[in-house]
Amino acid sequence: MNGLYRPRNGRMIGGVCAGLARRFGMSAWAVRLLALLSCVLPGPQFVIYLVLWVMVPSEDKYRARTSY
Repeated sequence: MNGLYRPRNGRMIGGVCAGLARRFGMSAWAVRLLALLSCVLPGPQFVIYLVLWVMVPSEDKYRARTSY
């Protein structure tokens, strides 16, 4: 599976960082660290995380949608 989804395993809060890490072939901890460090900079990082949490499907919904 090459799409963007929030995995069932490896989640910390919403699974957004774990999903991004799997999608782009990175370590989940590296993505989490980048997300945490980006919160030091001014901008809407927290809001973007919340929007991704709502918009990115969970792994179950992603598999159901792509298994036709």
